[in-house]
Amino acid sequence: MPSDLLLPGIAATQVPTARLTQQVLHPTGVDPLGAGEAVLFVHGNVSSAAFWQPQLLTVDPRWRPLAVDLRGYGGTEPLPVDARRGVRDWSDDLAALIDALGLERVHLVGWSMGAGVVLQHLLDSPDRVASVVLVAPVSPYGFGGTTGHDGRLVHPDGTGSGGGAANAEFVAALAAGDTSADSPASPRSILRAFYVAPGSLPLDPQLEDVFVGAMLTTRTGVDHYPGDATAVPAWPGTAPGERGVLNTMAPTVLDVSGIVELPVRPPVLWVRGDADQIVSDSSAFDLAFLGSVGAVPGWPGEDVFPPQPMVTQTRAVLDRYAASGGRYREVLLPGVGHSPHVERPQEFAVALLEHLTHPAAAPSNTPETPGPDAIGT
Repeated sequence: MPSDLLLPGIAATQVPTARLTQQVLHPTGVDPLGAGEAVLFVHGNVSSAAFWQPQLLTVDPRWRPLAVDLRGYGGTEPLPVDARRGVRDWSDDLAALIDALGLERVHLVGWSMGAGVVLQHLLDSPDRVASVVLVAPVSPYGFGGTTGHDGRLVHPDGTGSGGGAANAEFVAALAAGDTSADSPASPRSILRAFYVAPGSLPLDPQLEDVFVGAMLTTRTGVDHYPGDATAVPAWPGTAPGERGVLNTMAPTVLDVSGIVELPVRPPVLWVRGDADQIVSDSSAFDLAFLGSVGAVPGWPGEDVFPPQPMVTQTRAVLDRYAASGGRYREVLLPGVGHSPHVERPQEFAVALLEHLTHPAAAPSNTPETPGPDAIGT
């Protein structure tokens, strides 16, 4: 990762693991290989660990805050992503990193796609997860191509999801390293319009440059972002391929709803904004929703291809998790988009601290909103 993306007080360490060399960001006074309970932050798609830096600087010192760059992002070795395994390349990388750091148990914080990685790791290694934070998480049933609270496939092949759902102009802008806001499809424009809720807050110009730079560390192509695609006759004409990022979240390969059956169920914190346009029951990145508003022509209608109810699906799984003996708390931030930790860093830090010190004792079916005492704490 370029050094100009590191904020004062943040250091980057290359950690060799059994699978690949991974870059970890941490406060300069924290040894990533040192002792102590760790909180490991996992970023989302088209980003990197750099998005977590403000949080790394505010986590209570009784924990060891670390943020990892996933393969294909930031300063981690850019090995190809095998989408036939869903997000398991990343979750296995995470397990290798946890081993290399000598951690027995870890608190995991996952944002968007990274939340899917965290839940996959929970499925694979429940005894090693102390707690989970889901920040604007991808649906437990992936991104695109499903319907209903239980994630039923619209088509058996996952039509409507995968690498073919990407915006070609955005992919080209990433590949070109475009830092401008000249096009609506440039990374900076997408950050302003979709990563955060428009008008939710004025981003600090230096931080915005860091975040755009982090987006531009995304490797592009069939082995990375967005991946390959399969042409199909059914609307919208594209089904998942087998390589690269977006195909890892196809509902044919990603289903982490099995967390409800785990013998060990660590406490979960779910943080989201009510103005999220990326993960939503009416997502501006879901081809079915875009079809329903006329943005993708030929939509066959609600009865044939309904939009994916992403938030509803997450709540249904978490309610089942709670009903089977787990615990979760939902924190809803008004006026916030897809990046609660960026848009409301202080409120996010308060919610995280409460989760770490006083995890949910019972299921919460009514979203909490931070009270006045939390604002500015």
